[in-house]
Amino acid sequence: MNKILETTKFVIENSDFVKVNHEKVAEFSKSFNPDKADHWLNAAPFKFSHFSEEQKLHFLFIFNALSFSYWGEPKWTVEYKDKKHDGAWGMILALGRGIEEGVTLIGFEYCANISKNDFSNILRGNVEIPLLEERWKILREIGINMIGKFGGKASNLIKEANGDAQKLLEIIIQNFPSFLDVSQYKEKEIYFYKRAQLLVADIYQIFGGESFGSLKNIDQITACADYKLPQILRKLKIFEYASALAEKIDNKTEILRNSPEETEIRASTIWAVELIKDEVKKRSPQIMSFQINDDLWLATQGKNNGDKPYHRTRTTAY
Repeated sequence: MNKILETTKFVIENSDFVKVNHEKVAEFSKSFNPDKADHWLNAAPFKFSHFSEEQKLHFLFIFNALSFSYWGEPKWTVEYKDKKHDGAWGMILALGRGIEEGVTLIGFEYCANISKNDFSNILRGNVEIPLLEERWKILREIGINMIGKFGGKASNLIKEANGDAQKLLEIIIQNFPSFLDVSQYKEKEIYFYKRAQLLVADIYQIFGGESFGSLKNIDQITACADYKLPQILRKLKIFEYASALAEKIDNKTEILRNSPEETEIRASTIWAVELIKDEVKKRSPQIMSFQINDDLWLATQGKNNGDKPYHRTRTTAY
């Protein structure tokens, strides 16, 4: 068992605010169709299939470095070429727009030296994106470290990982501090690595498990603990919240980063998906956690006025 599963298991075994309903896990697992499991980026509003392999890798790295904490009132929204999106889709659309406008975003030299004004212009929308300053600093960190440590090529990380997904995950976390995602819970360190795991899973799926995506141990990548998956897991009644926590979420009260409630929500997300995977594996042995992750995430993209809110935690982790 990897350290993400091991440490998050401690959380769910000692959870005070979140319970995973195993009957509802089994119910959902029966209805899950692994043949229809799709990579979430296939539905993205900006297509980058025309990029070279190295450029695709760079785009994925930059996107995942910047993809977190989009919520707000009003929501940051990007409009471009008759498309209007918020959240992760909005980020992809903004980056794609920047590239089409001639910004050399997929070159790490540019990222290392980008001014805050230029960065703000790339992410321009109806309102300023939350954590603009933090995103700008992260992009510069990515550029500086990619040039200083890997010769300005993300493919050099893949080479150093020797085709191992878990080794690649560790290289990303060790060399790019903004990808570190660890919480404290009852005096123990709990590992999530949300954005780093999503980056590795995206690389595997965009390249179809070949070329840069030829990664062994990819099946050890877990679900990515964000704020959208818990929303759908609650809707499916897989998640049961203590009344005080449910009230906070429903009232859109901010839940502090590293609080017991937030850590339990995230750990339970990882394990709910693991339990679903274990059930689905009985009839589809090849299924992986991140495929279920993507299916659940895509299900959150259809806006429904009857849906309960997602939990709100302001953080660069997710």
